[in-house]
Formats: sequence, structure tokens, C-alpha cells
Amino acid sequence: MGRTNGSKHPTLATVAEHVGVSRMTVSNAFNRPDQLSPALRERVLAAARELGYHGPNPMARGLASGRTGSLGLVFDYSLTAALTDPATAQLVLGVATECEARSLGLTLVPLLEGADERHVRTALVDGFVLYSVTQNDARLRAVQERGLPYALVDHEPVADGAPRVNVDDRGASRKMAEHLLELGHRRIALVHGWGNPSRTLAEAQDHTDYFVGAERLGGWLSAGLDPATPVASGPGHRRETGRIAAQQLLDLPEPPTAVLAFADVLALGVMDAAAERGLEIPADLSVIGFDDIPEAATASPPLTTVHQPHTEKGAAAVRLLLDSDDRESVLLPAELVIRSTTAPPRS
Repeated sequence: MGRTNGSKHPTLATVAEHVGVSRMTVSNAFNRPDQLSPALRERVLAAARELGYHGPNPMARGLASGRTGSLGLVFDYSLTAALTDPATAQLVLGVATECEARSLGLTLVPLLEGADERHVRTALVDGFVLYSVTQNDARLRAVQERGLPYALVDHEPVADGAPRVNVDDRGASRKMAEHLLELGHRRIALVHGWGNPSRTLAEAQDHTDYFVGAERLGGWLSAGLDPATPVASGPGHRRETGRIAAQQLLDLPEPPTAVLAFADVLALGVMDAAAERGLEIPADLSVIGFDDIPEAATASPPLTTVHQPHTEKGAAAVRLLLDSDDRESVLLPAELVIRSTTAPPRS
């Protein structure tokens, strides 16, 4: 037997007519199986399979119930960049783990040129977690205009008081710089990503659009770094980015004796550039990263870095979003982990 009534697109009504039951019975077979006897439910589902009907439209079901059973995660990277960046991948894991514990689905809304706002407005979700977007991001405005609950990660306060999950980026960055200064370093440089055009610490602070960037730059300044501290960058935000940026710094007339990197992946690239030039770490060049990704501890030598709990950041954001009795913003600790890539400069 095939599809009845010549229908190319079988519907719930098609199945009901074929089996000789009501539409409600077919709906219950998919959505409330406890309302039917096992034999009747199996007869309905068998007919649905035969006719090529795969169940009620999830969008219509969500609109009818007012719930979709899914959350949206908005982040400021392409999908491939987010899933290959170790720190971001850990945050996504935290969000997914908490969703799974609550039997919720997860919709990823990455940075898609020309389509970002549209994807937010049409996403079939009950709320959003927004990770490291800017204050002027059209997707943030779209979330606010939809009126759905949302939580922010790595973000400044917003006017409607949405809950936030942050780490103490400013305090941790200050400790990074203080560590190098206490070791005796005075020629310190910074490595940025995403092709940042800034050439000094002061320029970088004036031009950053991101809360985390502003906090880390502010922490380095508060530690006493010169506003003229050199900054270098490269395309993207990968290990190769750090290598390219470090080559620029090592070509300076007075190359740095220490480098602060915005992220561990960049710091590992700095170490690659040093090795290419026969420089010994930390004797010739001290390096500090930020994130404490798994590769930091296994690097050769192990990387001095700032540890932050990426997975917990994602999980905490979901809890803030869903638990009505726990909507206070969260500040998680970020701690300097001193390993083997920092030492006093050569005399």
C-alpha cells in the first residue's frame, strides 16, 4: 500500500483517515503515548511509516504549547572556528551538558555574514545564551526584541539587567603582567588575534569592542605596563596567528624578553616562532597565555597561563537562564598557573 488520496505530503489527517481514528489519536501516538494502548499506538505508527508521515511539525507543536524544548547558543565565531577553538569548544560542551541534563535540545547560531539577525529571529528556541558578543551586535538586539529570556557570557552589563557569567579577566590579567614585572622583565609585548591593527597597548584599548578584551587590556595597564607596549597580531585566532604575530615582535629593533598572549592558542604560536629562531624558552623569551586549554599543560615546556573554567561558564549560563530562583550574575575565578615558560630575563 502507498500514500492515500494522491497526497504528495501526508499529514496527520491523512494518517487518521487511513487508520480510521481521530486526529487526536494520531497526535497522541506521537506526543502522548500513555494515552493509547500499545497495540493502537503501534498500528498508528506503522501506518504513518507506510504513508511517509514523520510526525507533527515541530514548529507548529512549539507554537501550540508555547515551548520548543530547545535553547539557542549565539557566539561571535564561525561554526568551524568555534568547534576547533579549544576554549570555545569547552564552553559549548558546558552548555550542551546542562541542556542534556534537562532533556533540552541546543541550536547553534554562529557568526554568519548577512544572516546573523535573521537566524536569531527565526530560531525555534525557548531562550538564548549569548557568548562573547558585542554591545552593538544586531543579534543581541534581535534577542531582546523577541522578548525571550537570555543570559550573557563574557559580557558587560546590559540595560534590562539580563544575568551574566564572567570571570575576573581584569584581575587575572593584572597578575599576568605583575608576574613578569616581578621577574624583572621590562621589554614586554602583547599578542592579539583576528588581525587587530593596533600597534600599542593604548591603541588596542581605544579600539576594542569586546568586554573581555577591554578587561584584559585594562588589567595589563593597571599592573603598570607602558601604554606604548608593542602589540602584534595576525589573521584569525589560531596557533599560526600567534606565530605570525611573534615574528613581527621578534623583528623589532629591541625585541621583547616576554610576551603576554590573549589566549593559549596564540601563546603556543609564539613558542613556535621562538623555536624557529633558536630562542630558548624561558631563558631567551618568557611567554604567558590565557585559558589553560589542555595543550597548555602538555606543551614543551608547559605553558604558564591563566586558568578559567570554560565548561562551568557554559553550564552556569544555562542555569541562570532556566532557574527562576537563581538569576544573579556569576563571577567565576580565574587563576594564574605558573609553569615553565616564565623566568627572569637574561642579564
